[in-house]
Amino acid sequence: MLRLFVIACLLLTACSVPPPKIVPGTRIATESGMVDGYSSDERVVRWFDIPYAQPPIGDLRWRAPRPPTDSDELLLRRPDPLMCPQMPGETSGVSGEDPVGTEDCLYLDIVAPSNFAAQDLPVMFWIHGGGNVTGRKGTYDFTELAAREQVVVVTINYRLGPLGWFTHPALQAEATDLDRSSNFGTLDIIAALEWTQRNIARFGGDPNNVTIFGESAGAHNVYALLASPLADGLFHKAISQSGYTTSVTPRQAFNQAREFPQIDRGAWEVIDAAGLDPALATGEQLRHLSAAELLTAYNGLEKDHLAPLTTADGVVIPEQGLLATLADPHFNKSVPVLAGSNRDEVSLWLGLNRYFVDSEPVLFGLLPPKLSVRDPELYQYWIDLRSRGWKARGVDEPLAALEQAGYKHLYAYRFDWDEQADNWFFPFSEILGAAHAAEIAFVMGAPMYGSIGDYMYPDTESASDLTAVMMGAWGAFAKSGHPGEVKGRVWPPFSGAGPHTMVLDSGSEAAISATPLSLESLLQEAAKPSPLTATERCMLVWELVTNIGEPAYSDYRRWNGGECSDVDARAEKLAIRAALEQEFGSATVP
Repeated sequence: MLRLFVIACLLLTACSVPPPKIVPGTRIATESGMVDGYSSDERVVRWFDIPYAQPPIGDLRWRAPRPPTDSDELLLRRPDPLMCPQMPGETSGVSGEDPVGTEDCLYLDIVAPSNFAAQDLPVMFWIHGGGNVTGRKGTYDFTELAAREQVVVVTINYRLGPLGWFTHPALQAEATDLDRSSNFGTLDIIAALEWTQRNIARFGGDPNNVTIFGESAGAHNVYALLASPLADGLFHKAISQSGYTTSVTPRQAFNQAREFPQIDRGAWEVIDAAGLDPALATGEQLRHLSAAELLTAYNGLEKDHLAPLTTADGVVIPEQGLLATLADPHFNKSVPVLAGSNRDEVSLWLGLNRYFVDSEPVLFGLLPPKLSVRDPELYQYWIDLRSRGWKARGVDEPLAALEQAGYKHLYAYRFDWDEQADNWFFPFSEILGAAHAAEIAFVMGAPMYGSIGDYMYPDTESASDLTAVMMGAWGAFAKSGHPGEVKGRVWPPFSGAGPHTMVLDSGSEAAISATPLSLESLLQEAAKPSPLTATERCMLVWELVTNIGEPAYSDYRRWNGGECSDVDARAEKLAIRAALEQEFGSATVP
């Protein structure tokens, strides 16, 4: 069915590989226990499901992760898919409507070249995306990257959603030290980095050359690690793929009695939806809620704008907030940073929205529907401005902040590749293009979407060419702190005076853009004549000022002489969604 075809192409689903077998002579002794190496590709060895912390269950829920208990027992592979509690979907690889996963989820995987023994290889530490509410380590297969670039790759699980980020006075008041945090998922990532520092040499990795890299929420977590003083010395380079810098205060995260009406899924709402009195609930009562009860309550709440996750708690993230901390010389980690975004980021979400896309029945519904863009000019304008907004706020702004803090080695990219294998039912290149997450396959060197991945990552000379470029750049950066050359052109550094951005695309020549981007310049552009109606202009401006960074509500009210000051953009968006649901049964194409 097309709905499965499309959804699988849009979301991150594990690629299928032959079942791995134990490789003799690859048993490694770690502090967590003995672990056997597996392989389905003679070029690499993989180790699965190594605990890097004690299970955060019982009294350890909403506590900082504890180091694993020293053990010399043989660790066995866990039943797959191993993931932290989340709702089912293509991201988790599990279907259904009820929450999936287990709170005993703090495990990591490692892949290394087969000649790993006695090596001193660069380490690349991957942080998965999924909005910090979904995702798992098993979705990603970095076999090709490890083999081609001779690096050791670590992939991890970390706590998600209301189990990973949560603020309530009853929890923080009873806690001491790191347990006072609201950022348990961030602490998990830090704990996994600490485990990597202590153990990775046994897998051929160099603990003095660790590169953190991640996409979307994983890239956001890269920025959080750059900001957190608790991560000092744990990594030496950082790559952010389509990241963002949004953070909230503890007061916003709790959102008592919906003090902040723009915030959705604050702890107050979640606890109330779970059946407890949010004003009187104790830590013991909260810990007696099952993970399923918490997730059902959390995901049953409307999420239209800002849901608290990364919190400036003064423990993990300084109280001044994420972006301000990145710009603060006091927290400068002096590591090279590479950051970028995709040319058509938001097409991942808008490409199935009935407001922009038509669905035409084929053979009275016996075959999948044929999709087409309703108004190509409107669609491309919206995609272009919003996606450049992502680069402005998720790449240029944080890199400028890092430069202000004194970072010397900064690099930027934009992923433009859009040569997907189109299908009569779904013109991928037209609707999705260089969508959010599309670049991951080129870094992994493998389709992200199983057998369907051939449409998004086809076996073509163009895709192969760009894969070599991106894997080579990521590998070079991990080795030296510089992404090297692209088709003979040296990758120039990014700075406020020279915002050089390497454009990653097919073709015989490399392109470099130096066009400065800022929220202010994009808002000025949005004020010019466009194919949008007056209401659409306000909705687009609202999205520009409230996404990727700290919401700039005052900019919305002041924009273009107050044009939108009386327009409730959230209400307009909800009204459109309700009308589409009434007409079609859903606001998205099934």
